[in-house]
Amino acid sequence: MLAKDCVATIQRFGKRDPMGQALMARTDEITAPSDKVIRIRLKKPFALTSYALAQVYCAIMPERIAKTDAFTQITEAIGSGPFKYVAAERIPGQRVVLEKNAAYVPRADGKPSFNAGPKVAYIDRAVWTFIQDPATASVALENGEVDWWENPTIDLVPHLKANDKLTIAVKDRTGEIGCLRFNELFPPFDKAEVRKVVLAAMDQKEVMQVVAGAVPDIIKTDVGLFVPGTPMASDVGVEITRGPKDLNKLKDALKKAGYAGEKVVVLAATTIPSIWQEAQVATDTLQKIGMTVDLQALEWGTVVQRRSSKEPVDKGGWNIFYTYLGGFGNISPGPNIAIRGNGTSAWFGWPTDDKMEALRNDWFEAPDVATQQKICRDMQVRFWENPSYVPLGMYDLPNAFHKYLTDIHDGWPQMYGVKKNA
Repeated sequence: MLAKDCVATIQRFGKRDPMGQALMARTDEITAPSDKVIRIRLKKPFALTSYALAQVYCAIMPERIAKTDAFTQITEAIGSGPFKYVAAERIPGQRVVLEKNAAYVPRADGKPSFNAGPKVAYIDRAVWTFIQDPATASVALENGEVDWWENPTIDLVPHLKANDKLTIAVKDRTGEIGCLRFNELFPPFDKAEVRKVVLAAMDQKEVMQVVAGAVPDIIKTDVGLFVPGTPMASDVGVEITRGPKDLNKLKDALKKAGYAGEKVVVLAATTIPSIWQEAQVATDTLQKIGMTVDLQALEWGTVVQRRSSKEPVDKGGWNIFYTYLGGFGNISPGPNIAIRGNGTSAWFGWPTDDKMEALRNDWFEAPDVATQQKICRDMQVRFWENPSYVPLGMYDLPNAFHKYLTDIHDGWPQMYGVKKNA
């Protein structure tokens, strides 16, 4: 790995990732004056430079690959990490294989912590298998056919907890925030007042009880823009997310907001249980407040394809889709794609909100955490005024793995550091 590889990767990262975009907007030049030196010349001091470069999506690639157009998918998986990707053993939609990289030398100091610290591979081979049916995955785990289930269906967690050979633990505290996303290009959700009525109609507790009621201690409600309890989170205005709701008043409010009975096309994935569960509850609420709903039950791949369409509904477009927000975007405005208001360059739904964009830019320039927190409160106030989606509550996602696996770090699953003691 040479400095030129890093430069090319950072430049590509800076075109795709929100934190990378923020960094590059404040950068005059990034160069590699030698094989071991990277030089970044900023337009002005930017306190979040190291934070931006530390994003997991700034994973270094060879220069020839990193120079691929930023919006063209990379077809060759190659890097310099503790594991090698075994392309020959991949079965699309079923299996990915990683092998220990004998040539990799981890740093000698420090303590592993998610993506930081030394990355030591203790296992020779990791086979990542996708089992679509949750019941089959549960049996495979209990029978020892697999060692670790990343995303057990919540309804099955109480059963798995009863097995004394398994550990059930939450490793990723960024959680999963339910999301009803609006398409703001077309009626009726081009009107902020209509979106606000839908926001006011949703009861986070009601949704999350259906999604994760089998394990109630992993549920969080009163969720605004960020995970409750994290530094940027705020309780400003969260009372709007609580029940009970007066549906008759909401019906009247929807008419006054300008909803004229238009068909609302809703995309919901049946192949991901947690999405289908939130979709059923939230869509029922839409109908109860008087919306004419066309709920389209699809597999997730089709939702992903359809949501990219900017066509009106009569030409294959959509009005609402359901998903979950997770990862670093749940704890910081920088990488949070769902709050962007930069129009057709924004995330699916394409909201335009100059005030939210200005607040986000202020957050990047904030001199300290206290100022960042005040800006985040202001962002949440603005969000309730002009919502681009509805937060439907949150749950922490538990992992299930055999007790002979140890040293599994916090964060989403990564194979380094893990020891198999069986």
